[in-house]
Amino acid sequence: MCDYNYSELNFISKLPTCFYRGKEYFVWQDDEFCRVAFSEIPRIENKLINTLAMTKDEIKAAKKKPLYVENQVEVLVVDKKKKRNFVFTIKAGYDYDGASIPRFFTRLIGSKEDVRFKVASLIHDIFCENKHYVDYDRYFADKVFERLLSVADTCAFNRWLIFHSVDNYQKFCGWRNKEK
Repeated sequence: MCDYNYSELNFISKLPTCFYRGKEYFVWQDDEFCRVAFSEIPRIENKLINTLAMTKDEIKAAKKKPLYVENQVEVLVVDKKKKRNFVFTIKAGYDYDGASIPRFFTRLIGSKEDVRFKVASLIHDIFCENKHYVDYDRYFADKVFERLLSVADTCAFNRWLIFHSVDNYQKFCGWRNKEK
């Protein structure tokens, strides 16, 4: 079920655009640190569960990764500090878990499927699964996540808490450069 009707998103026409290698992108986030832009706005949906039509394994998988991207989207991420550009494609049907928020923090921060976290967690999950997309730069991936939370109207305290939680988790438990 969709949280919002994409045909009614009149703000899209207000988004600035940029061009990279002859292709136009909608600028979703832009500041002194980085820019994130999309070839089209990602249509993020919640998976539905039906015990009559799904196996227990399918239900378990849907609960583990409850979000998916309905359309294929090319993403441009610009690292303004190190003067690097990253371009990658998110395939239609890509599923992910949303923001990994411990249950005891959901009252303070929000749920993993909160609309404010969908785009930020999508991009961060892509980076975590494909570290080479950002030249194995863990801090940059985490900082992009934090900047995307900012444009999604996540308050400063929650951004700070989420960023430091994710950054420290990645530092000590999650980010491994095995592919490098």
